[in-house]
Amino acid sequence: MRTCVSSMAAGSSMEWLKSVKGVILDMCGVLYDSGEGGGQAIHGSIEAVKRLMDSGLIVRFCTNETQNTREKFVQKLRAMGFDISVSHVFSPAPALVRILRERRLRPHLLVHDDLMPEFDDVDTSSPNCVVIGDAADKFSYQNLNEAFRVLIGLEKPLLFSLGQGRYYKETDGLKLDVGVFMKALEYACDVQAEVVGKPSADFFQTVLNDMSLQPHEAVMIGDDLLNDVGGAQSCGMKGIQVRTGKYRLSDEKHPSVRADGYVDDLAAAADAILTSSLTNH
Repeated sequence: MRTCVSSMAAGSSMEWLKSVKGVILDMCGVLYDSGEGGGQAIHGSIEAVKRLMDSGLIVRFCTNETQNTREKFVQKLRAMGFDISVSHVFSPAPALVRILRERRLRPHLLVHDDLMPEFDDVDTSSPNCVVIGDAADKFSYQNLNEAFRVLIGLEKPLLFSLGQGRYYKETDGLKLDVGVFMKALEYACDVQAEVVGKPSADFFQTVLNDMSLQPHEAVMIGDDLLNDVGGAQSCGMKGIQVRTGKYRLSDEKHPSVRADGYVDDLAAAADAILTSSLTNH
């Protein structure tokens, strides 16, 4: 059995693992790497998820995935072998749809074609805001410029971004994420985007509310130091970074964000959590 081999300073403690009652898992880069044919599961991750769920711990999944509807996304993961329910997956698009309805907003959408069904019941006539997601190949000059024109033409420009990641990993290498294009629109229109998804505190709190847990009772496991680990820590949770997905060695020397633990993969994280916490439940 592997253990939680971390790069923390000698003498630092992982005693906090004993108080963990719930686990929030990032998905891309932790469970699987995306890519052609839907991607592939990361070695050991399917069994690690099963062990966590069978242990009595509360497990939820928190993703900034915006290239598919939540239902299609879960269907893809189930085909890989993961036993995951749609109701346990939290993604930005459904959260944003609720915001648009509450605030009576009509968006101009720059999102992936496969995400469009999430907005079927949303009024997009005469837009009074812009929504940007991981549009992949739709991030053309023409489409970005159209979004810019809508945004700059509003009396009070309002931009929503479905996450703010810099890049992510697919099976053929790293890919630019939505945050890069969000920053371009922010700069062009002198506006700050409202981020829906990680690292938003409201997004994390929604997941914690569903788990009926306090922040100190949950741990976030992700490959993104800033959005997964840093976002969770800002909410009072602990954060573990896996050395899979978009992880870079330089993450462990980041000047302002430091994970509470670093592990080789999700299987190693599960080993550490289960051996530390099961006797306390």
